[in-house]
Amino acid sequence: MIKTRLNTLYTGITTDVERRFKEHSGLNKRGARYLKGKGPLELMWHEEVGSKSDALVLEYRVKKLNKRQKLSLIDGGLTLHSLR
Repeated sequence: MIKTRLNTLYTGITTDVERRFKEHSGLNKRGARYLKGKGPLELMWHEEVGSKSDALVLEYRVKKLNKRQKLSLIDGGLTLHSLR
C-alpha cells in the first residue's frame, strides 16, 4: 500500500515491491496513472502471499476496505488472514 502526499492510499500487486515502487515514484510511463502528480509517495505496507491468484483475491478484498480498516491493516490490528 502506498500513501500519497494527499494522504490517500493506493493498493496494487507486484512480484518485486522495490522495482514497482520506483516505477510509481519516477517519471516513467510504467507507474500507475492514479499516482501521477501525487508524490512524494511513501510505501506504507506490503506482504508476501502464496501465488498470483491469491494476491489478486486479497488485493480485491483490501481495495474494498474503508480507509480506517486499511490503516488498521498497516498498523497490524487487522490481518490478511481475516480477509480470506
